Amino acid sequence: MSPVRMYTTQVCPYCLRAKALLKQRGVAAIEEIRVDQDPKQRDAMIALTGRRTVPQIFIGETHVGGCDDLVALDQRGGLAPLLAG
Repeated sequence: MSPVRMYTTQVCPYCLRAKALLKQRGVAAIEEIRVDQDPKQRDAMIALTGRRTVPQIFIGETHVGGCDDLVALDQRGGLAPLLAG
């Protein structure tokens, strides 16, 4: 299974929703990078993605986007193959 990395904050409902969907799809571990605890990580997230909002989700080296992007990918049937690597 491809590793999952997610830029998050503690109180983000979209982060919680994205994590729940990934767990439903069999993801056992998510590397969470908390941008609310480390402003340098937010800067790194913006540099990588061009986006300021959380979550920002990476599966392997692929930037999926935010929660809505993750849900749309799942609905198109693209999430399972990406997770499988």
